Amino acid sequence: MQPFTVAVIDIIKHIPKGHTMTYGQVARLAGHPRAARQVARILHSSSAKYLLPWHRVINAKGEIALNDPDKVERQKSLLEAEGVVIVGKRVVTGNNSTVKDF
Repeated sequence: MQPFTVAVIDIIKHIPKGHTMTYGQVARLAGHPRAARQVARILHSSSAKYLLPWHRVINAKGEIALNDPDKVERQKSLLEAEGVVIVGKRVVTGNNSTVKDF
């Protein structure tokens, strides 16, 4: 596994409940600030295998980035259960974006 992939998985594993990070924040902390799309690919392919809290990763606009309505509702429910406020169907507000050292 590539070092960047290992770093991304570790960062996502450590996003606390009730907090979110953007794909770009994860990429920046993992050492590649322009690799947000790669973070999305890693998250998609590794969430189940590594039990990642995938629902805590959102896009740069503070929105749920999924297109499938069922998956949007699943992510919304998981975030709301952790105390994150969702306005409408997709916009995450009042989120406690977390950027910290790992």
